[in-house]
Amino acid sequence: MTQHVSLPDTSLAARLREATHPVHEVLDRTIMAANPFAGLDPYGRYLRMQHALHRDVAPLYARADLAARVPDLARRCRLQAAAQDAADLGVALSADEPAAAEGLPEAEALGWLYVVEGSNLGAAFLLKAAKKMGLSETHGARHLAEAPEGRAPQWRAFREALDRASAAGINEAAVIRGAEAAFAHVTALAHRHL
Repeated sequence: MTQHVSLPDTSLAARLREATHPVHEVLDRTIMAANPFAGLDPYGRYLRMQHALHRDVAPLYARADLAARVPDLARRCRLQAAAQDAADLGVALSADEPAAAEGLPEAEALGWLYVVEGSNLGAAFLLKAAKKMGLSETHGARHLAEAPEGRAPQWRAFREALDRASAAGINEAAVIRGAEAAFAHVTALAHRHL
């Protein structure tokens, strides 16, 4: 009988997950402590945080250097979906501020994208909670909707892009620094908005 041996995941995404686990846990605890799916008021505050995050990273989705690495990058941007969700619920959004991720070096920008694209995996659970409040992919929770090809294929394509960047010699320490900075930034947004 043949035994299947599971080899360790050596992808850049796996190294990012391991390196950023502590800051990711802080963010998760911060958001869950605010109980953003307890009702429409806390969810509105959560939407303000999400809009601020997607506003901060929107310039990354328009960059040619990143689009050359990540498939369908421009289509992945969720800023307009978050803005429409806020409009659906009458949630006032904060005034435009300079985008936190604008002008980042390519490797750090990939780290920020790792955080934002990875959040789409967890959004499946959040969408279920939003649906319990009467929201949906077409009203109030668009930014939580999965891509047409599905969450797993979209994430797999992003992971493959990270691995190609790693194989091409991208500065992995800078990618990790970018991801850590992104997690810290989102945690600061959560403290401000939630």
